[in-house]
Amino acid sequence: MTILQVTPLPAPRQPSELLDRPVPILDRLDDPDSWLAEHGGSVQCLVTHAMRGPPAGLLERLPALKLIANFGAGIDLIDLDTARARGIAVTASGDLLTHDVADLALWQMLTLLRGLGAADGFVRAGQWSKGPLPLGRSARGRKLGVLGFGRIGQAIARRGEAVGMEIAYHSRRPVADVADRYEADPLALARWAEIVVIVLPGGGATQSLVDRAFLDALGPDGLLVNIARGSVVDEEALVAALRDGRLGGAALDVFRSEPDLAPILLEAPNLLLTPHVGSATHDARLAMADHVATNIRAFLEGRPLIGLV
Repeated sequence: MTILQVTPLPAPRQPSELLDRPVPILDRLDDPDSWLAEHGGSVQCLVTHAMRGPPAGLLERLPALKLIANFGAGIDLIDLDTARARGIAVTASGDLLTHDVADLALWQMLTLLRGLGAADGFVRAGQWSKGPLPLGRSARGRKLGVLGFGRIGQAIARRGEAVGMEIAYHSRRPVADVADRYEADPLALARWAEIVVIVLPGGGATQSLVDRAFLDALGPDGLLVNIARGSVVDEEALVAALRDGRLGGAALDVFRSEPDLAPILLEAPNLLLTPHVGSATHDARLAMADHVATNIRAFLEGRPLIGLV
């Protein structure tokens, strides 16, 4: 039985180390086509990355495939319909990155509210002796809208609540046993909120959901944070809103094109950029890699899988 890994994982240890066995990495093979022609028929486990799913046509070349173990929470790059039709189990490690991603979202919100990015540059440029930095805004009493209310969205809401924010959310339907305000319409959430954090999956249903109309509803004092998928935000509309003063500020950890960002983002005012670091802690990434290895061992030993999609 062969295990195949699509791309190196951004983790302290790779599956080959955790499993103590060779795991070929497709992106590092000298001749992937020849390797697949010779070994594809014996591959039963495939390791994917939330940002690097199976390349087009790969699943068809793995007729014996029984498990796709995904590193990360995002599964929008995996053809789930094909997997289900062929009886291929798919696992993801979403629970393991919830708190680190939610922590980043809170940090980005507070950075925007208090102007911490500008404050650092203000001190380094020697401006402190020439006068005070413009005042920031308190988190307490702000209205936080959470766009998407799964595990991470709820964790962000609880962090916002802890610093005194009022919470509302949008999801496809109200979440049971949650007291937070529910908005059935994303635009209504944007009109109500002072800060919106995006926690939606990628895919056609959410493509450019945050567009000019959404940003205008959020308004000139509004703040936007995206720690989900870059495809959800119309980046040109976002930059235009920031340049025109129709939006107060934004923080992006994810982008439509990674790692080569659209140049307009680099020149936009009041925009905080981070290089997709939501889960980028030693602890989370090691736990995510171990989750992949644990599920492969469970598959080999006939035990139940963890984090089935």
